[in-house]
Amino acid sequence: MAFQKKLHLALEKHPTYPSQFISGLESHIKDRNQFKNCLLPCTPVRTEGSRSEKMHFVSPFSQSRSLFKCHITLSRVEGKAIAPADTQQDLFVMQKWLVVGTFGTNFPRLIVNQFKWLDRLLDSQDLVKKLMQMVNVSPVPIQHDIIISLPEILEDSQQSEVARELSCLLKQGRRLTVPILDALSRLDLDAGLLAEVRQSAMTIVPSVKLEDLPVVVKFILHNVKAADAVEVISDLRKSLDLSSCVLPLQILGSQKKLKSQVQASSSMSQVTTSQNCVKLLFDVIKLAVRFQKDVSEAWIKAIENTTSVSDHKVLDLIVLLLIHSTNTKNRKQTEKVLRSKIQLGCMPEQLMQNAFQNHSMVIKDFFPSILALAQMFLHSAHPAIVSFGSCMYKQAFAAFDSYCQQEVVTALVTHVCSGNETELDISLDVLTDLVMLHTSLLMRYATFVKTILDSTQKLNPCQIRKLFYILSTLAFSQRQEGNYIQDDMHMVIRKWLSSTVPNHKQMGIIGAVTMIGSLYWAWDSCILTLSTLLELVGFCCEQTPEVLALYYDELASLIEKQKGNLDLQLLVRLFVMFLSWRTEFVNTSLSVFPCSSFLFPVKSLYNLDEDESQGAIAINLLPLVSQSELGRVTDGMMSPMCLSPCFRLLRLYTGEQNGGSLEEIDALLGCPLYLTDLEVEGKLDSLSKQEREFLCSLLFYALNWFREVINAFCQQQDAEMKGKVLTRLENITELQTVLGKCLAATPGYVPPPATFDSEVLEAVPSINAGGPVRKRNGKEILQVATLILPFTFQTAAEREAGNPLAQLQSYRRYFRELDLEVFTILHCGLLTKSVLDTEMHTEAREVVQLGPAELCFLLDDLCWKLEHVLTPGSTRRVPFPKERGYKDIGFSHLCQRSPKEVAMCVVKLLKPLCNHMENMHNYFQVIVMQNRGVEDDPGTNIQEHQLMSSCYQQLLLTFRSLFAWNGFSQHENTDLLRSALQVLADRLKPGETEFLLLEELISESFQYLLNFQQSVPSFHCAFILTQLLIAVAEKPMAGWKKEKMASLAKQFLCQSWVKPGGDREKGSQFNSALHTLLCVYLEHTDNILKAIEEISSVGVPELINSAKDGCSSTYPTLSRQTFPVFFRVMMAQLESSVKSIPAGKPSDSSEKLLRWNIAVRNFHILVNLVKVRFWLFFWLYLQISSKYGRLFVEAFLKLAMPLLDYSFKKHRDDVQSLLKTLQLSTRQLHHMCGHSKIHQDIGLTNHVPLLKKSLEQFVYRVKAMLAFNHCQEAFWVGILKNRDLQGEEILSQASGERDSGEEDSAESPAEVLLRRGRCRPL
Repeated sequence: MAFQKKLHLALEKHPTYPSQFISGLESHIKDRNQFKNCLLPCTPVRTEGSRSEKMHFVSPFSQSRSLFKCHITLSRVEGKAIAPADTQQDLFVMQKWLVVGTFGTNFPRLIVNQFKWLDRLLDSQDLVKKLMQMVNVSPVPIQHDIIISLPEILEDSQQSEVARELSCLLKQGRRLTVPILDALSRLDLDAGLLAEVRQSAMTIVPSVKLEDLPVVVKFILHNVKAADAVEVISDLRKSLDLSSCVLPLQILGSQKKLKSQVQASSSMSQVTTSQNCVKLLFDVIKLAVRFQKDVSEAWIKAIENTTSVSDHKVLDLIVLLLIHSTNTKNRKQTEKVLRSKIQLGCMPEQLMQNAFQNHSMVIKDFFPSILALAQMFLHSAHPAIVSFGSCMYKQAFAAFDSYCQQEVVTALVTHVCSGNETELDISLDVLTDLVMLHTSLLMRYATFVKTILDSTQKLNPCQIRKLFYILSTLAFSQRQEGNYIQDDMHMVIRKWLSSTVPNHKQMGIIGAVTMIGSLYWAWDSCILTLSTLLELVGFCCEQTPEVLALYYDELASLIEKQKGNLDLQLLVRLFVMFLSWRTEFVNTSLSVFPCSSFLFPVKSLYNLDEDESQGAIAINLLPLVSQSELGRVTDGMMSPMCLSPCFRLLRLYTGEQNGGSLEEIDALLGCPLYLTDLEVEGKLDSLSKQEREFLCSLLFYALNWFREVINAFCQQQDAEMKGKVLTRLENITELQTVLGKCLAATPGYVPPPATFDSEVLEAVPSINAGGPVRKRNGKEILQVATLILPFTFQTAAEREAGNPLAQLQSYRRYFRELDLEVFTILHCGLLTKSVLDTEMHTEAREVVQLGPAELCFLLDDLCWKLEHVLTPGSTRRVPFPKERGYKDIGFSHLCQRSPKEVAMCVVKLLKPLCNHMENMHNYFQVIVMQNRGVEDDPGTNIQEHQLMSSCYQQLLLTFRSLFAWNGFSQHENTDLLRSALQVLADRLKPGETEFLLLEELISESFQYLLNFQQSVPSFHCAFILTQLLIAVAEKPMAGWKKEKMASLAKQFLCQSWVKPGGDREKGSQFNSALHTLLCVYLEHTDNILKAIEEISSVGVPELINSAKDGCSSTYPTLSRQTFPVFFRVMMAQLESSVKSIPAGKPSDSSEKLLRWNIAVRNFHILVNLVKVRFWLFFWLYLQISSKYGRLFVEAFLKLAMPLLDYSFKKHRDDVQSLLKTLQLSTRQLHHMCGHSKIHQDIGLTNHVPLLKKSLEQFVYRVKAMLAFNHCQEAFWVGILKNRDLQGEEILSQASGERDSGEEDSAESPAEVLLRRGRCRPL
């Protein structure tokens, strides 16, 4: 600075200054090197022995000034300093010097740098004007340098004007996006201009270059204010689209096949650049989330406010993970939003897969949060959340490095060893998927997986099967590395097989057979070891029937699973000792059985071959059961427990040997069973307990035999055999009728086991025989019946009056499992079965068809299977919690199939299922036409109606279970969904659906299912149909579909539901379905406030004026019993709907005010309904009113009061009317608080403190609103007395010390209320 002052003084004293100085400077800088020296920073240096100073040039980044900058601050030089740059010629020279100069000097940048941070400017306006002119005509690089330097050149007064010009320039092109936003971010702008500039930046987000996107987002996020943060972030997330970042990855995939290394290298470079840009983008968001609290909360709120499933993006998931990882204060809120989105189906697993596959570089930074969330999700009770957590584990293992993979495996092993049933199952499933997809990767961590063997006491048999499959795959996939795992597995299996504990023997057999299944391809190399193991297994099974039966089942499952892959030598070695059909199971003559040997006389039943010749065979059932039940089993004799498992093994081995043909054993399909006379009607009471239990066991064994026979022959194509299979189905339904009667008369009976891969079974809750004498037992039957699902094995014959039959629902575990292939019987129509005489000639032909009872039996089992394996989406809650214990009992074969395989099987059954449902539709349509509106038609066959109604319900349940499966949200299942929808759409447009788009298929399928609305026979069927339509329509839900859903739900609500006997439908199940259906109506209607007003002002008064057992004429489902359901739903939906009304702004119109007027009027009607004392469960209404009343008032304070602040002057009368109406409601809420004190209702008292606080805030907020509008005198406070619900003053308040009481009340803000408002003209 001292040198600069001396220079200035010397120049000022010179007589020819400044003209000669400027001309000399111009001539001096014509030389490029001299011009460069004038622009570079320099510093004076004093040499030794010299009293003068010389200029020494320093680094361009030095803080020293250049020679040109030292002179430009002179007042007489500054005005002419940039004059040469004001000509096109000099611009051309600057352009030519742009890149190539002395040592690559960028002259334009050096020139612009001379005007930064000047001490003073003579004419800053002119300088800025010339710079902006240069921006308009200069090349892009020069524009970039000028714009980026503007904040250091401008004065404060010029910033707004230049910012507007830069904002306009930003809209004109995309080449200067980065420098303009960088300059704008360093300018001090007022709020209005900042919002305008930010909006300009927002408009270019969708089209900006990927490398410029982080800069744009950074500018938007760093300039967002708390007041409009949610709105800005919502617009930003809508504009951001990461799909453009995925495109280079797809290009790379297509370039892999190119031979040119140059092209491949270019593609790889493009991918790297894209990934780096995305990484920078999320780094920008991360910084904003960490240091700007408003941005973090606004982003969560923006995602939470997004309702449509299709509007959710990969960006949303990554941002939630980012916030969870970065901002610890918002973790709970982030977890809550993520859970909610998963439950609602807005975050499908496909979206997460896209995030991990396409943006693994970004997501890897959030691995600790991913691991924590996955662990937390596995603890959830919601199946969709559990599935999402398991998918997080799988994707993290596949996408991240070895450290993360080890952490994933460790976490999964921890879940398995925790002992929690849900965690254990899902963790083993994840490990199974990993070992199938990433065997070599998981092999590195086999030591961790092997430690699960130390915690096998917590595993059930099915989990043991999964564990040994995982370990076997790891042990034998790489022989050298897996030897130590093989040794541990052999040791554990030998230990289990040698144990005397039944469960240990079960686990040993399952582990051994699972190992065999994993070694079918390496039999020759391991023959000695496995032969020894098989001999040990065979020796340990011989003594115990349950263990031997399990061995048969496991070997049968092995053959079925490895169908076509097992070596013939392996089959012979494995099954030579087991495949001989035991002679104890069959016999050829009844004469060998003396009648005195058994409890009941032997009788041959259910013979389909009509062949009584000497050589015919029969199943030797009753003698075997007698010997087993009466303790007469001798060495070498087979137990009847092994009958069905042994036959299953036999038929699978026969099919494997003969290419699927069962001709060698087809005689077993039609052969009779040696049973006894089953005409038990009226005879059960005369039998002893031992005889009744024996008869029950005999029936269980017979039913399980028929089930295995149907499993074996259901896929045979011969018409004769199909007819026999249908007959066997009829036999099952008949036997179930007899069994139900026997079980009802045999309390405390425990059936023989039918599934042997489960833990020790507990006794079935006893159901005593009912009757008119013992009313208590009938009540017990009713209590048990209400705890189980409505699907039973009952047929029409079981519904005969007089015998309260035991529900077979609780005995499912004692029946053999039906294979999925059995349901191909649903394809059957009418079949002709030949009846042969003794000479094998056709004597007659019988027509056999699938009757309603058989259809009900099949559909019941199919529904049960789908409910178990197809995890529903978010639209359905699990209606009944899973019982504790081993939940896979009865689903051993089903659990060995993936959900996708099960869904594929059901899709193949859709055509016959549609046929059956259309038949049901026609049946009930005919009944409706015959009855012609008569609710109780004496001509209706009640038993037939109930059976057909049950079939209809189970058909709808089958469709709902399929289309509500959350697997359809995954991309790989889109084709399967399309196939399912095409079947339904083809029913309306045969042959025209092949080329329809998915959305068109959804619309046609929706319309097809909607046609069944006129024929649903019960309210529960209507409820299931509604859920089915929602499941179909949500892919995605269009506007017209919402209208249809609202219309359909209202139609069902306005319909009278009467049973065939004439009684109205009611009960807890009816109320639950009514609750859901009413929610569907209010959520899908276009005007929820109008719908609530119609019910409360039309339906409720009709109910009040009706008879004691009457109902509303407009809404027949609204009765005194169902009013609590209506009241709760209307209050909850009203509170939810007002929360969706945006908060008031100064620019709002009167539309919001009108909506609030309607909402407050509805609230007033609902709250005052508590004055009607004829309701059942009166205390429930008070609790509902207190809870949702407080929430409504809080929403009003938060959202409506800002609107009233701005609307009071324009719509004074409307605002006063609204407040007066709400005042009446709040007064009623205050009376409820007084009621709780009088009656000491604990449930109601819990709501009082928060409710009174809200009422107090309402009073003060109204006062603040009036003060805001300069109308304080309109606020008049009166004394609010404590009254009961009828308005009567509480006597304790009317004492002689009224004055002190009034003084206390006035001091309590919770007891003051706005009584009236008076406003002078404004």
